[in-house]
Amino acid sequence: MSIARFTLTFPDLTHQAAHDFADRIENDFQLDPLAVTINETDESKALWETVAWFESEALAEDARQHLGKPEALIAPVPDVDWVRRSLEGLAPVTAGRFFLHGSHDRSVRRSGGHSFEIDAGTAFGTGHHGTTAGCLSALDDILKRHHPRHILDLGCGTGVLAIAAAQALKTKALATDIDAEAVRVTIRNAELNGVRPLLNAATAAGLHHPVIRQSAPFDLIFANILARPLANLAQGLCSILAPGGHIILSGLTADQLRWIRACYTTRGLVPTRTIRNENWIALVMVNPKQKRPRHLSPERFGARSTGPGWEDA
Repeated sequence: MSIARFTLTFPDLTHQAAHDFADRIENDFQLDPLAVTINETDESKALWETVAWFESEALAEDARQHLGKPEALIAPVPDVDWVRRSLEGLAPVTAGRFFLHGSHDRSVRRSGGHSFEIDAGTAFGTGHHGTTAGCLSALDDILKRHHPRHILDLGCGTGVLAIAAAQALKTKALATDIDAEAVRVTIRNAELNGVRPLLNAATAAGLHHPVIRQSAPFDLIFANILARPLANLAQGLCSILAPGGHIILSGLTADQLRWIRACYTTRGLVPTRTIRNENWIALVMVNPKQKRPRHLSPERFGARSTGPGWEDA
């Protein structure tokens, strides 16, 4: 896996401008960032920055020239053991009956409920982020009344949600991600938590992978990604959600809630719960439809994308 050595920072942006600029960088096929983030830099002035991470200084400089932003700042990434640093002070997370901890907190593992271990590493998702914790709370609530048997974790990261569902329900779960490293880490974490036989993991962009089509429909879907992919995947996700099935949408902020909720309510889903963790939202919706064709054709999943990433439904 490539390691980010330099950052390219675009400072002093509005919140919307930071989002728009991040989208521009991610969707420009002439650029090759390892990651793109936005950060609030001055709450009183509502200033944000967009930061792109590159493997080399030359790639960062090429991106600065290509984007026509000479004021953007290039800086080396400190040589830090980020895994060790991320574990420092990382306390266990409790979400309903779920108790998530790192290897450094095995001594406080609970005897009841559903405890599992995920360490920070080379893929996104320790469970401490507000989006993942919100999804675990939503799962705990769903399990009080339902017993899903066909589960999809789309954009699985480190596999937190698929592992939690498989452990709690003692049933198989499918975990997919566009990043092969995330899938590798998910498999490793499933082995660590004793649910590897229950987990099927695959590298897949969007919903077109055969393993997703062949496993559909699902009566529980986790989609903890980002707002724009959630909007683009709305038609496809609704197509593979079984009658009475639940979908947990996350990776969106409070100001994006109405937009994403509308994308799914217009396709017949009904919101049942909204969980807010700081500025992050987990939106739970249900498919109330009573009938669904037994066979799903590829066309039901939306038009194929000509580019990488989640923009393919």
